[in-house]
Amino acid sequence: MNNFFSKIRLTFQDRLLRKKILFMAAFLVLFRLLAAIPIPGIDVARLHALLSGNQFLGLLDIFSGGGLGNLSIVMLGVGPYITSSIIMQLMTMMSPKLKALYHEEGEAGRLKFAQYSRLFTVPLALLQGFGFLLLLEKQGILGDLTLFGRLVNVVVVTGGSILLMWLGELMTEFGVGNGVSMIIFAGIVARIPTVLSQSIITFDLSQIPLYLGFAVVAIVIVLGVVVVTEAERPIPVTYAKRIRGNKVYGGVSTYLPLRVNQAGVIPIIFALSILLFPQLIFNFLSTVGNPVIHDIASFALGLISNGWFYSVSYFLLVFLFTYFYTAVTFDPDSIATNLQKSGAFIPGVRPGQSTADYISKVLTRITLVGAVFLGLIAVLPLAMHAVTGITSLAIGGTALLIVVSVVLDLIKKVDAQLSMREY
Repeated sequence: MNNFFSKIRLTFQDRLLRKKILFMAAFLVLFRLLAAIPIPGIDVARLHALLSGNQFLGLLDIFSGGGLGNLSIVMLGVGPYITSSIIMQLMTMMSPKLKALYHEEGEAGRLKFAQYSRLFTVPLALLQGFGFLLLLEKQGILGDLTLFGRLVNVVVVTGGSILLMWLGELMTEFGVGNGVSMIIFAGIVARIPTVLSQSIITFDLSQIPLYLGFAVVAIVIVLGVVVVTEAERPIPVTYAKRIRGNKVYGGVSTYLPLRVNQAGVIPIIFALSILLFPQLIFNFLSTVGNPVIHDIASFALGLISNGWFYSVSYFLLVFLFTYFYTAVTFDPDSIATNLQKSGAFIPGVRPGQSTADYISKVLTRITLVGAVFLGLIAVLPLAMHAVTGITSLAIGGTALLIVVSVVLDLIKKVDAQLSMREY
């Protein structure tokens, strides 16, 4: 505990670090102010009824930073930017030029790659904003808008998403930690007072065992997230001895750390994006006058709304995307080539392709643990709702996973800054 408080004291004694933290705090306050500004023409009662009765939209509200809860001008959150970044990274598997740009051209290539992701965010935000607003209008949450009114609302929510993207990148550049993650983190934390006040109002002594069960599950999830996030599989690496003149170089042993959860929370976010589009499309088709299309759309919506079908689909998508995203971001062939060029090798494994195959084999095995863990965390709120009948998504596994991951990353960044200060 003394170490914790001394670290906080050192953090605020460092002028540069203090400035970065205050800069990030100011931008988070600005984000919460934007999230409180609603778009015009909302039926608040119907909106709350829709969000409370739809677990999927409740989860999506978490990723929008709480902006969807009152249809604010930033209701889309950083979702379009995250989706754009994921799609661009997936495109590297299909386009050799994009792969070379991202992996081989250094910092300049990554900056250009990031610019493409920003540009692709705009059409995604327009499409997602139009789909959401159309769905909400069909549900009676938005009044009968004119064509100009619809256009204004789409432009406003798109502009809000682009503004959040810009704020997130400024926070990453001039603050501490990842700005986009901090925006989602702030949206989740902002819901805690509401959840606590609702729990106090509806407090029932007969439900004390249930509350204790929620507390135990939350502690177990936090512990599991910390363990899995920090877990690594070290692969021993030895550098060959080289003689230059009268000096001997190399001969040291180190290790290559492979993370159990290489993909972070990205598979959950991408699975939500994939599940969103069919629901938007079928909701739109259910309002079409053609009886055949209406029946097909109604059947599909009923299937998607089925708890078992939705949970199994969600789990499988998260599981598959964990492997897929890990394959995109981690290239064993590149690692093996770099090791061979630097005169390093894994004991008992031949350099080159054999090393790449060995790393790939180890990565596949440990990713299985991370993929199953992420899938269970993703469906945990749905399972808790099915068992208890209480929709409490704000303290669901996905939200806790994001909060704990962001806090761990922030602590590492602050420690790195303090280490640089000591040097």
